[in-house]
Amino acid sequence: MLNVTNLQAYYGKSHVLHGVDLNVQQGEIVSLLGRNGVGRSTTAKAIIGLVECTGTITFKDQDLTQLPTHRIAHLGIGYVPENRDIFPTLTVEENLALGLKARSATGWKYEDMYRLFPRLKERRSTQAGVLSGGEQQMLTLARTLMGNPNLILMDEPSEGMAPVIVETLLNLIAELKQQGIGILLSEQNEDLARQVGDRAYLLQKGQIAPLDSNEDSDHGSGPDPV
Repeated sequence: MLNVTNLQAYYGKSHVLHGVDLNVQQGEIVSLLGRNGVGRSTTAKAIIGLVECTGTITFKDQDLTQLPTHRIAHLGIGYVPENRDIFPTLTVEENLALGLKARSATGWKYEDMYRLFPRLKERRSTQAGVLSGGEQQMLTLARTLMGNPNLILMDEPSEGMAPVIVETLLNLIAELKQQGIGILLSEQNEDLARQVGDRAYLLQKGQIAPLDSNEDSDHGSGPDPV
């Protein structure tokens, strides 16, 4: 469903990704592992069109590399950013409404989100900016699902989350897999990633490395550039 070949990505003159190759099939959970600063977030942003990049990115055999982000999203790719990007002055339900891309008799609906995330139902009239971090993460995931994506890019969804939220996340990923939705899961938490993932890639210094690599030096230094 998603094929990435020789992906090179840049922030100005800073060359972050150096020839990344990966793929995700329909209904497959693929983990992208690696420490901060190795380019995991950049990979997701390049796929969704948020950073300058070269190489080949195809989704359902359509080239994405020259498309703007909104066009990529409408093709069926959802993006769950690390910083959540909720709209703080809008209510929970208004945030969910902004995730809608097209009306569908078979797509995700408000009641589905409230079933998956009962806490959001309780707070549906609450401004998103006063939600807890875990509630905001739930809202970001739910808003993404409202667009009925075929593929979801999840960037560090478990970071800083309480165990109960992580458990909710695991259950959600299992349900999405059953419905044939593919996920590219960017995670530092190797145990979690291996628990839910069908396959995994290890990213080191902007390149895919063997999973048994012992390299343990520069890729962990400094903050993630994204």
